[in-house]
Amino acid sequence: MELDMAADELKSVLNRLKRAQGQIAGIIRMIEEGRDCEDVITQLAAVSRALDRAGFAIIATGLQQCMAEGEQPAADRNQMRARLEKLFLSLA
Repeated sequence: MELDMAADELKSVLNRLKRAQGQIAGIIRMIEEGRDCEDVITQLAAVSRALDRAGFAIIATGLQQCMAEGEQPAADRNQMRARLEKLFLSLA
């Protein structure tokens, strides 16, 4: 399955991922500085949510593309549905 995202969708996902990248760097610094465990866990949870949201946005785009390509043979649609379901569950 190719991911053909519109520029605004792609920008949003990339922004989420870049923000998560910055959060991870911050978490590494927190650990190196011996920061409070609760603060570290709070930041880990935040970055996890950001990554999940990026993943769900990508899956939603895939679903939207599948719906737009509704004229596919049933076997292809079923195969795509199974692949998208597997991707969705990998984030759940």
